Amino acid sequence: MTQKSFPVADDFLAAANTSAEQYQTDYQQSIESPESNDAFWAQRAELVDWIKKPNKISDVNYDLEDFRIKWFEDGQLNVSVNCLDRHLKTHPYKPAIIWEGDHPSQHKIISFKELHEEVCRLGNALRKLGVEKGDRVTLYMPMIPEAMIGMLACTRIGAVHSVVFGGFSAESLGNRLVNSRSKVIITADEGVRGNKHTPLKANVDRALDMDGTDTVTNVVVVHRTGNSVPMSGRRDIWYHTLIDGESEHCKPEVMNAEDPLFLLYTSGSTGKPKGVLHTTGGYLTYAISTFRDVFDIKDDDVYWCTADVGWVTGHTYTTYAPLANGTTTVMFEGVPEYPTWARIGHIIDKHDVTILYTAPTAVRAMMKEGDAFVRESDRSSLRLLGTVGEPINPEAWDWYYHIVGSGKCPIVDTWWQTETGGILMAPIPGTVAPKPGAAMNPLYGIKPEIVNTDGEVLEGAAEGNLVIKSSWPGQMRTIYNDHERFLKTYFSEYPGYYFTGDGAQRDEDGHYWITG
Repeated sequence: MTQKSFPVADDFLAAANTSAEQYQTDYQQSIESPESNDAFWAQRAELVDWIKKPNKISDVNYDLEDFRIKWFEDGQLNVSVNCLDRHLKTHPYKPAIIWEGDHPSQHKIISFKELHEEVCRLGNALRKLGVEKGDRVTLYMPMIPEAMIGMLACTRIGAVHSVVFGGFSAESLGNRLVNSRSKVIITADEGVRGNKHTPLKANVDRALDMDGTDTVTNVVVVHRTGNSVPMSGRRDIWYHTLIDGESEHCKPEVMNAEDPLFLLYTSGSTGKPKGVLHTTGGYLTYAISTFRDVFDIKDDDVYWCTADVGWVTGHTYTTYAPLANGTTTVMFEGVPEYPTWARIGHIIDKHDVTILYTAPTAVRAMMKEGDAFVRESDRSSLRLLGTVGEPINPEAWDWYYHIVGSGKCPIVDTWWQTETGGILMAPIPGTVAPKPGAAMNPLYGIKPEIVNTDGEVLEGAAEGNLVIKSSWPGQMRTIYNDHERFLKTYFSEYPGYYFTGDGAQRDEDGHYWITG
């Protein structure tokens, strides 16, 4: 385990939002008692525009006999209002989404005002299709703006979205439709990645042949490639026809903080997909809060998270956190190697990207192709790099730091899960010198422990199972339609703790390393 650390450059430190001293003080305050934890999250909840401000901050009990996780439960809000409406007074024409298509000749810049109008049109149209608060809507989409518009339109009208990754098979999609009992599907004629086409609409048709999918009343199809797809007269509707003539004003649904926001299915170890359920107020509070902390966000950042919206990273850190914070988010349809491995660098230069958040797998793939492709771009706009999805090996960290970031950008190696809703550990830039491959420190309000197989808490430098003693607002609330499985999977193994399912080491400096 490498102990080498990389001090953050002085000019970055001078402008960083948080110092080492500030982190230590705030972190200690956030965990020292349930009251101080509530006080911390009450303050962070101020980042959200509430319709009715919450007075009750947390109500949590991990005891299986009286189990509950509730945050801000008497608060009311609407997520789309937080992502869109509240920015219309201050910066309506600021780019909300910079969309970069599969081919370098295609890109689109959508302002907060334009995004608001599109979301409202689709929200109104979905209401006319009979979608009501609490109904499930499945999105099976390529990385095009309509995917984010679809997610936000669901939050506008109080529908619960279930995004299924566009690379999944018809059978995987069908299983998720059966479990969620979705009313409407939003898809595209085809997806395009690396100049290869994916038959999305054809997969939807095959999925709808499965038993148990008869809850689906309509399939909304975005015209992406224009290649011919079969459209059944009563059920299928073209997206552009559906929203044509709809008003650009759509009354937002008033949502309770604990109302469901979305379902996201992870493949369960038993093969049966688990519908991870996240709720509205706690998830949004945690998303904005961690986004601002971990990425040292400034008003003029152009932020690019490469994750597909089919994954939780694409929900929290491509869509909701940046938009709610008023930050420009880059959305990329393609793959790093098309048309050449220089593509990532070219996109950074083209849009003056300041923050890049990607997976170690992508870093290793680029690294294998050598440095020459990276050097085809300038990348001088970058100020911060991040990784997500798995621990990054020190060699890849080193290459990412020195070659992609030219040795001047701190790297935030983030650890979290679909179930956690947002980042739980990372080296907050400016507070610590990152060690390649280490998740480093817990974020505010997060109390990690390392336990052995008997559940005994290990002190000091140790290795064992990673558990979390505290709750946090972004935590999942249940497995959809299977609360028993939820309790058994996450809270039965080590009573009184959330069990992450990951192993971890804590080094002699108190820093955490995820061992998988």
